[in-house]
Amino acid sequence: MNANPVLLQKKYSRIIEMFAEQAGLTLDEALGFFYHSLLYQLLKDGLSDLHCMSDGYLAEDLKEEYCQVYR
Repeated sequence: MNANPVLLQKKYSRIIEMFAEQAGLTLDEALGFFYHSLLYQLLKDGLSDLHCMSDGYLAEDLKEEYCQVYR
């Protein structure tokens, strides 16, 4: 199932903002990581219904991915 592209862009911005706050990153750093993350690829490609998950859940998932990369 694919989400509306405009709504998906707004969801991305909310996720990035939450992730930046949780991880203690600037918005630019969070944005850079997000667009190179597995989470972004899954959301963009519509391979799963991740876009149906809450923004907070997805931000936490992104933070976990970030911690795995930068341990």
